[in-house]
Amino acid sequence: MTQTHALSRRTLARMAGGSLAAATLRPLLAATPSSSRPAQGIVRLSANENPYGPSPAALRAMREAFSLAWRYPDEAVADLGADLAALHGVPKESLVIGDGSSEILKLAASAFTGADRKLVMADPTFEAIGKHAEVHGAQVVRVPLDAAYAHDLGRMAIAGAGLVYICNPNNPTGSITPAVKIRELLKAVALSTPVVIDEAYHHYADSPQYESAIPLVAAHPNLIVARTFSKIYGMAGLRLGYAVAQPETAKKLAAHAAWDSVNAIAIAAGRASLKDTAYAAEGQRRNRAGRAQLVADVDRMGYTVIPSQTNFVMIELRREVKPVIAALADRGVQVGRMFPALPQHLRVTIGTPPQMRRFLAALREISSA
Repeated sequence: MTQTHALSRRTLARMAGGSLAAATLRPLLAATPSSSRPAQGIVRLSANENPYGPSPAALRAMREAFSLAWRYPDEAVADLGADLAALHGVPKESLVIGDGSSEILKLAASAFTGADRKLVMADPTFEAIGKHAEVHGAQVVRVPLDAAYAHDLGRMAIAGAGLVYICNPNNPTGSITPAVKIRELLKAVALSTPVVIDEAYHHYADSPQYESAIPLVAAHPNLIVARTFSKIYGMAGLRLGYAVAQPETAKKLAAHAAWDSVNAIAIAAGRASLKDTAYAAEGQRRNRAGRAQLVADVDRMGYTVIPSQTNFVMIELRREVKPVIAALADRGVQVGRMFPALPQHLRVTIGTPPQMRRFLAALREISSA
């Protein structure tokens, strides 16, 4: 088991066994997202996190789960797998539970790339899987997005590729690749070429041109769809994600996984989040309203944006973005890093209304300087 938390396994086990547990863990778990910010006064709009955090139901589930912190999470993983199988209408053997969808991407790179098996991905897109493939000695083929900021799937259907990666909706652009193009790609690539579709931002997409690829898994043995609890469910710090694939493909992924990589507290929060559909719907509404307001505000400032289907927006500043990022940081506002393929675009996460007012005030000040 991986230990990354400030409390050790030994400490948790000792605390879980007596009255010290309630006294010590209660204040730790009572913190709300706003009270656990990394620095007082900093507005963090840099990592596409959900500023409202987990649902109240998820917080309650985590508190209750601490009483079983001394146990390995095997049964909890199985329970979550059953929930997800029912949600997506797939057999439980089609699921791989991971330490965030980041682990799913790492497993895919481990299973399907290597010195003679290249990875094909967009540019720009989420970089993690490319880093993992390079560790395995794989050539990474980066294909620029098309004029609409969609994946150029015609150019990505490369013969002999070990793995094709599609982030849809895409990070960092916030754009989608239409469902019809995804279906065309799956028909075009060889069955021997796995295709990973990363749907981390699925819940924020409401375009009629977008659809989840999970229903396509039954007809495509080479398709893997990755999901995460980090975004709409506000669990980025807990690390929980999963893959949906046909059972034989899921086995190939799972063969590269660490044992017990997912912790029981995250699983409890994830199961509660799946049931709390009203909270997720409210998160979608808040994000949609905040995104529309931000687009309108920057439009009045004379800036354009890449149409977004996510919880962040890419603003075209028509100037080098690095100095702007630094100037915003000086004013206590953290935004996304610079992406080499889009050096004049600023990625900004949709925060709470007060956070967005802070960002806009800082951007206006910088723009008028």
